[in-house]
Amino acid sequence: MPSGNPSKKKCHALLPTAGTGSRLGGELPKQFQQLAGKPMLCYAIEAFSNTPQVESIWIGVSPGFIDNPILQTIANGAKEIQFLPTGGPTRQETVRNTLAAMLNAGIAEDDWILVHDAARPGITPALIEKLINTVQTSNAGGILAVPLADTLKQADLDSVIAGNIPHSERTIPREHLWQAQTPQMFGLKRLHDALESAIRLEADVTDEASAIELAGAKPLLIEGAARNFKVTHPADWDLMQLLLSSATR
Repeated sequence: MPSGNPSKKKCHALLPTAGTGSRLGGELPKQFQQLAGKPMLCYAIEAFSNTPQVESIWIGVSPGFIDNPILQTIANGAKEIQFLPTGGPTRQETVRNTLAAMLNAGIAEDDWILVHDAARPGITPALIEKLINTVQTSNAGGILAVPLADTLKQADLDSVIAGNIPHSERTIPREHLWQAQTPQMFGLKRLHDALESAIRLEADVTDEASAIELAGAKPLLIEGAARNFKVTHPADWDLMQLLLSSATR
């Protein structure tokens, strides 16, 4: 458990951007493609730049992309921002590598790190502040998430494996189920060590909270918003384009 007064720790944003976005397509990775008039990554950077509690922004980039001129265009006008060639073959390795670089750069071990998906451009300063203000009262760390509203069905495994149209085997109760979002906010060294352990164990961790859970902790669930969805498929892109374009009118 990190020591010290949680309210005195500084906050820093970390955006892993080494993914290829292959499901969406396009010449550039999706986080650098133009969405409603600017690269998608810009929306997350602007949200963190406009959040007073966030001291700096650290972006883990694929080593082969670190010299791309689009990065300088994106950085213009943002608060202190660092692009690092810390991208790895998986999201958790990119985050782990970037956390290690932050430690080496002198960021305090107990400072708060807010890890956010670049593919969630609907994030707002109000949501970021809600997360920070709640998590800072506790050492547990926490994430934005939304309670599930839809009925969940479990498909029969045999049909899925065979590539056939699946059948519904049962309905899964949703009363205690939440859909994880980002940012996810944890202490720097604590998160680094949790990810390091998960990677070493080859554990199936799909977000930062799952690595923290694997280490035995229980992160807080702070209610997020529907607009903070992840852009993965072309239909998501179209919906986000509509949302962001409407917001600027």
